[in-house]
Amino acid sequence: MNELPSDTALILVDVQPDFMPGGPLACHEGDAIVPGIQALLRTRAYRHVVATQDWHPRAHVSFAANHAGQAPFAQITLHGQPQTLWPVHCVAGTPGAALHPAIDWTALDLIVRKGADPAVDSYSAFRENHGPHGTRPPTGLAGWLRERGVVEVHVCGLARDVCVLWTVQDARALGFRARMLWELTRPVTPESDEATRSALAALG
Repeated sequence: MNELPSDTALILVDVQPDFMPGGPLACHEGDAIVPGIQALLRTRAYRHVVATQDWHPRAHVSFAANHAGQAPFAQITLHGQPQTLWPVHCVAGTPGAALHPAIDWTALDLIVRKGADPAVDSYSAFRENHGPHGTRPPTGLAGWLRERGVVEVHVCGLARDVCVLWTVQDARALGFRARMLWELTRPVTPESDEATRSALAALG
């Protein structure tokens, strides 16, 4: 086993069936990361392993179906910020919201469920999106990691250009070293990859 330092954690973002091909919010080749994540978890190289899980009520504000006359992927303003409207996905308790069944999740130490507030979207593992009070409420993950001495996080999962990217950006903003495991991520659409690379480069 090639164990990593104990101050390094793995964050697996939204590896759920609804983001796989055939799901309502399919990422480009999303299922291609499943074997690699399974192999990585089998190594038990990380002392701390966290998964996030999109976990929405059916009346969630980010669903286009809840906005009359709006189609999925339309852009609106929500709480003063740009908001993409998504197809209905990862409804709490549905099979599509489960952690992917082809992965052995026994290495997990923590599951962070996000997006449960019907009025606020939630991309990052660390903070929800902007809410009605103009703030981004924390999920509690940063404190959990700090209590365990974690200073660096490796992030993979779905989608590369949304929730994975936001998680890396927030990790850096909160003082963690952070890197994206690029090959173990996939975007909603590959056309976004150039912008994602630029955003990562801007982190230094």
